[in-house]
Amino acid sequence: MSNSSFGDANELTADELAGARLARSQIAPAAVERPPAPPVEELAPAPGGSGDEPGSLSRRFLRPQTLVSFLLAIAILVFFVRGMHIDVHAVWQNVRRANLGIYALAFVAFYSGFILRARRWRQMLARVDIDEEHGCNVPSDRGIVEIFLLSWFANCIVPAKLGDAYRSYLMKRESGSSFSSGLGTIVAERLMDLLVLFLAMSALGIAVFTDRWRKLSGHEHRQVEQAFVLGLALLVLAAVVLTAMWFSRHLIERKLPLRVREQYARLHDGVFACLRRPWPFLATSIGIWVLEGVRLYLVTLALGANVSFETASFVALMSSLLTTLPITPAGLGVVEVAMTAVFTMTGVNRSMALSLALMDRLIGYWSIVAVGIILYVRRFRKEVG
Repeated sequence: MSNSSFGDANELTADELAGARLARSQIAPAAVERPPAPPVEELAPAPGGSGDEPGSLSRRFLRPQTLVSFLLAIAILVFFVRGMHIDVHAVWQNVRRANLGIYALAFVAFYSGFILRARRWRQMLARVDIDEEHGCNVPSDRGIVEIFLLSWFANCIVPAKLGDAYRSYLMKRESGSSFSSGLGTIVAERLMDLLVLFLAMSALGIAVFTDRWRKLSGHEHRQVEQAFVLGLALLVLAAVVLTAMWFSRHLIERKLPLRVREQYARLHDGVFACLRRPWPFLATSIGIWVLEGVRLYLVTLALGANVSFETASFVALMSSLLTTLPITPAGLGVVEVAMTAVFTMTGVNRSMALSLALMDRLIGYWSIVAVGIILYVRRFRKEVG
């Protein structure tokens, strides 16, 4: 082969290389303009389902474990009523004679608490840059109240307090914010509520049971002590978890898979951003728990029961504490039994005690279910329409 042949081959190769470089230069801008991949968090399924579909909560409700938890709640209540030999006819007569005007005020007190919760959460979200200034379309106070009602509705129909995750998910959908950051503020909110609840319940318990303690039976002693032990155990557990999160952040992040590491960092920042200066949030928590006591006290007035405000407040806080147990949805069955038992210890007759428990739960549980169904169906139709 002649040298000229080699030269033609070399020239052809150079032309090919030049063409390849030209093709790459034309393709490169398209590659640069390609939108970035969404963060791992945005790809995660919605809490309560396997995606963003609005019907996921209803599918959780139809799971066998949820139906079993409702059957357990009914069994607990029926067993208690029969075991305590409560006159069901007397209970019905107490309910029929209720003063509806005062009872309506109890509804007002209960739902006013959601306004305080909504405003507090808006302030907590701002601590983690979930606000209009940082590009998040946070709903109005009315919209946040609706999110709260939907999350409480989820807690009322699904066990294990999944409503808190559902609340963070709804805020993410509404505002475009980070799910993990929002969940971090909810964790901080729950911790502050727990602290105020336990301290207030302890103080009220001393006021209510100091004079009656010696008159209580051994079984009644254990029931009161168990409520305090539950609150203290939750508080200690929260303190241990917070301490571990604070001192072991980097160690925990290194051990987590890469796909959840950023989510944990946002959760961590959300929790401690709210706990660094908690005083405004703690003050709101006090107001919320006062309204809880006012609600139950108004129920006692509506039914004509001779119950002090301190006793009503103690029972209201204790029932809120028991809703944290993941046995039944929102403590259904468990709360009614505990409220009846504590009211009985304070001198209220059994039929009136159960009447108070049922009428109070009509506000704090069944009205939430009714309102939640309306809001959920409306949201479902809006999203699929």
